[in-house]
This record gives sequence, C-alpha cells and structure tokens, in this order.
Amino acid sequence: MNLMKFFGGNKSSKDVAKDRLRLILINDRSSLSPEVLESIRREILEVISKYVEIDNSEVEIALTRTDDEEGNLPALVANIPIRKAKER
Repeated sequence: MNLMKFFGGNKSSKDVAKDRLRLILINDRSSLSPEVLESIRREILEVISKYVEIDNSEVEIALTRTDDEEGNLPALVANIPIRKAKER
C-alpha cells in the first residue's frame, strides 16, 4: 500500500508520520487489514465519483472506535471534499 498516495502527496513528513502511526494504531485495534481498508477506500471513491467531482488529494478515510450502548464499536469515518456535482 502506498501511504503517500493514501494520505495525499503534499503533507509534511511530520504529518505523514503522524498519519502512519494513527493508521497503525487503528488497524491494530480492528480486524481490518490495511489492504481491506484501501479496498474500501477505492470502492467508496469510485461510487461517489459517479455523482460528484471530488478532490482526491484531500480525501481522508479512517477506521476509529465509537462508544455505543452495545460497547466500543468500530466506525469508518470519511472526509471527502466535493468540488461540484456532475451533470446527469
């Protein structure tokens, strides 16, 4: 998995290292491998791209945990900047 591509190419080395550590910690706490997370990311962007033009360099998709009545559950959080809607 290319982490620079995954997190965007214009970040400082400090930000890249921070994102890598965050990804490692989250993946250690979940049952999803980095490959599965990357596959989910690609598929989400593919579907959304059918309807809107997105800024791929600013996309952030992460696996985190949420507090829920049923316990500490995993959650997929996506921040996907939309440039404009596509004409249909």
